[in-house]
Amino acid sequence: MTAGRPPLEPTDADRRQVEALSGYGVPLEQIAVLVCGGIDSDTLRKHFKNELTQGKAKANSKVGQTLFQKAIAGDTTAAIWWSKTQMRWKETVVNEHSGQDGSPIKFNIAPALTPEQWADAFSIKKDN
Repeated sequence: MTAGRPPLEPTDADRRQVEALSGYGVPLEQIAVLVCGGIDSDTLRKHFKNELTQGKAKANSKVGQTLFQKAIAGDTTAAIWWSKTQMRWKETVVNEHSGQDGSPIKFNIAPALTPEQWADAFSIKKDN
């Protein structure tokens, strides 16, 4: 006689539940708690590998389809998101620094001051 639970035999309803929960983004550990009266995460992966993969793929496909439909229907936000993520478009800012008529910028640099000139310029009193 062996101890422990009998071997897991998932039903079609169990498989549909795991696929749906995976598609909704529920973490594996939480799916394991909800299916078949509660099972270990490793058991979930072993017996429901296809459902876990397909659930996520089907959900992503449906969301992608909805986003695409919104973008082509004129939803500006959806179109911007699509163009940035799927078309690799990006917003760029170019700052060009030049002087008049594109010439180099001219800087008027003051001559170096002596410590005494600094003190006079900023009313700093020197201790003698």
